[in-house]
Amino acid sequence: MTELVPVSLLVNGEPVDAVVPARLNLADFLREDLKLTGTHVGCEHGVCGACTVRLDSEIVRSCLMLAVQAQGASVETIEGLSDSGEIADLQAAFRERNALQCGYCTPGMLITAQDLLRQSSTPDRQAIREHLSGNYCRCTGYQAIVDAVEATARARGERST
Repeated sequence: MTELVPVSLLVNGEPVDAVVPARLNLADFLREDLKLTGTHVGCEHGVCGACTVRLDSEIVRSCLMLAVQAQGASVETIEGLSDSGEIADLQAAFRERNALQCGYCTPGMLITAQDLLRQSSTPDRQAIREHLSGNYCRCTGYQAIVDAVEATARARGERST
């Protein structure tokens, strides 16, 4: 018999109360229960970065977390970051530089790139590569992704001066 556990959290700013199987991972909860399918499940080992979400302002691999571990936390998915407009410029840069092809890695890449840009307003290309190193892309070869992040950092810097 599967043990069911109550969980309460904020998802993209909205309160969510649910009863979930104790062993349900956060990625599956977001995708299957909440229908937030932008969080992708790739390797299921926390290696590929496709399941990256923001938990209490820190990026985490949602495939490695149980939904019940998010009790009382604030979870932000790609849908939330997109809907809020927080990453609109980053999304535009990805599109303009052809930094997305099949799109499978894109949500995790965008969340991870935004995490870097929140930490450092002027990361160099090496810092961008290092920060994105935990996110796999099998289509782009990464050059266009690094270009897009670098261009976004530069544009944000110009706007703030």
